[in-house]
Amino acid sequence: MLSSPPAASALSDDDLILLRQARHELESPALAMKLASIVGAPLEKLIARMPTIAHEKVTDATQIALRKCLQIALRTLGRGNDAMPQNVPERPRNLLHKFAVATTGAAGGAFGLFALPVELPVTTTLMFRSICDVARSEGENLNDIDTQLQCLAVLGMGGTSKADDDADFGYFIMRGALAQAVSKASTEVAAKGFTTHGSAALLRLLQTIAARFSTQVSEQVAAKSIPALGAVLGAMVNTVFIDHFQQVAHGHFTVRRLERQYGSATVEAAYQALGVSPGH
Repeated sequence: MLSSPPAASALSDDDLILLRQARHELESPALAMKLASIVGAPLEKLIARMPTIAHEKVTDATQIALRKCLQIALRTLGRGNDAMPQNVPERPRNLLHKFAVATTGAAGGAFGLFALPVELPVTTTLMFRSICDVARSEGENLNDIDTQLQCLAVLGMGGTSKADDDADFGYFIMRGALAQAVSKASTEVAAKGFTTHGSAALLRLLQTIAARFSTQVSEQVAAKSIPALGAVLGAMVNTVFIDHFQQVAHGHFTVRRLERQYGSATVEAAYQALGVSPGH
């Protein structure tokens, strides 16, 4: 039986298992690799074939989709949250959300790039609700602005942006890159109220998330670009798409729950220690 890394000894055996699972989810293969296994072709080649107008449509649709999610978050704060998953610690309804997103993917796959401005905001909103559901299942308070913005930030944790070059971006580096923007936006909304959806801090947060999320959307669109498969491929790609972000959300909010119990430094040290090979 393998012994736990010394840095992980502060966590109980059960919580160490949960942290190991979270690490697996957060450091799992990139979305591009998952999509490539579905379509049977490298995503880089498919993306290279996309016309310039496709990239412009992706950028515009991503911005609209994220603004829609932010509006939902701000609109539901401080209410009974009838429109959002309640703060009850039960399992998230991942399959229900996957089915809904597969349906929008089938429609989008049938109509191709022309459907993107309509399909992506719907798909992203469904994914955002699913992420909130995962957060709620890990004990997060969905009435809290920081929690809502953390849910939005998960869409930016699913991959890198073009400005990231080829650096090895692990979870804590990725999270740190978004943390300051989340904190500033959360503080501003808490101080000035919910009418600040056009505020500088929130706009900067959206831009930061959009730079990363649009890369994943481009990969999704490229994967759907094989014309012969149409609606079937669209449903499959969207299922992989939401599954990827559900995994990231589960890992992220598991880490946050453990941090509330053990402290951030302890959990991060244990997380990093799990990635060290025995004897090193």
